[in-house]
Amino acid sequence: MFNQAIPRSRTWNRIDEPAALRTLNSFAVDLIGILSAEDLCWYVAQNVVGRLNFVDCVIYQADEAQGVLRQVAAGGEKNPFARSIINPLVIPFGRGITGQVAARRAPMIVDDLLLEQDYIPDLRLARSEICVPLVYRGHTFGVIDCEHPDPHGFGEAELDILTTSAQMTAAKLEGLEEAEKAGKRYLDLVSDHARLTEETTTRKALDARLFEARRRDSLGRLTGRFAHEFNNMLTVVSGNLEFLETEIATADARRFLDEARTAAGRAASLMQDMLVFAERTRLEPAALDLNALVTEFCLTHGNSLTRGIDLMLAHDLWPVSADRKAIASMLYNLVANARDATAASGKVLIQTANTLHAWSDDPGADAEMPSGRYVRLSVIDTGAGIPEDRLSRIFDPFYTTKPSGTARGLGLSVVRGLARQSGGAVAVRSEPGLGSAFTVSLPAFRDDTTDPIPETG
Repeated sequence: MFNQAIPRSRTWNRIDEPAALRTLNSFAVDLIGILSAEDLCWYVAQNVVGRLNFVDCVIYQADEAQGVLRQVAAGGEKNPFARSIINPLVIPFGRGITGQVAARRAPMIVDDLLLEQDYIPDLRLARSEICVPLVYRGHTFGVIDCEHPDPHGFGEAELDILTTSAQMTAAKLEGLEEAEKAGKRYLDLVSDHARLTEETTTRKALDARLFEARRRDSLGRLTGRFAHEFNNMLTVVSGNLEFLETEIATADARRFLDEARTAAGRAASLMQDMLVFAERTRLEPAALDLNALVTEFCLTHGNSLTRGIDLMLAHDLWPVSADRKAIASMLYNLVANARDATAASGKVLIQTANTLHAWSDDPGADAEMPSGRYVRLSVIDTGAGIPEDRLSRIFDPFYTTKPSGTARGLGLSVVRGLARQSGGAVAVRSEPGLGSAFTVSLPAFRDDTTDPIPETG
């Protein structure tokens, strides 16, 4: 929309068409590397319009929600240095030349601003103005506006150049919007995939724990029933052996009888271990000093099992709530296992420590323990270690990584059964070639009247 006829002679003297085409071609190439709307606006103001002999250039960005235009980029007097705008204007839609162009989405040339009542002056009064809209997808992004100190400063050539620049700018803005949407969709997909992976992993972990719990329960029921029935048969065997003792007179017969009696005793002990594994034993928990029990154990087995073992016992160790015989059995089996796994030059360390356990601390064996205070008993060796693919089976009854004939029956199975029945858990860390660390966590003794358990994570 023009308010006066355009003198073509003034127009062609101001625009160098070959230079303008080179500028637009350069703009088309540079558009590829522009990655944001802000960068694009400043590039157009300074490197496109600014190179085409326009006195100034201001780019407004529309806020359609508020119905206003804001100056966001400029060239000429409005931009004295860097990315700065002197006195950035905010103009409502429909007000002034820029407001009308934004509202109508149509370009406008004003030959003489003195005759234009809607003119909104900026830094200084101008005499002519040209303004083209930036429109894409039916929305007004903004406008490109230029002013001139003389009347009739713009004509068809300037209009063609600015319209082409605006169309190229709008196309790039649409591309940037699509790229932003694609990036958001990609991030959403990545987020959804990560969430799905996490949910799948969690579900698999829960399924594995449920399967393991059901397996232990089934195995425990079978083991407990078998041990009970086998003990009944052993009772008959042992009783008959006692009757036979009064009838046997020769030394050879007595030797055979002793061997049978020894075998029956071992079988009875094995059945007792199976009951422990099945968590069917009767424990008598009490407040015990674990450090004292470890020291007593080492003195009792000082000439054989615990020779050369190092101790690292924590000061001010909390008393544990456990069965004395159960702790002795766990110590024996853990130390025997460490000795079997350690060469003559290897080392074994028994360590105690206080610990506070929260439900979320450990996704492993300790995850089944309630939050609270625990005392940890660790037996650490520098032996051969256990391969990762075998760690999940080491607590199974009769399973061993040791050579045939060197295993000690239900040793680690007994430890796990006693730990769980005591209200704790047992965990293992191992690395082939560096050794293993078995840690039994036992609940600290709690006197409800004097010794409250502190809050944990």
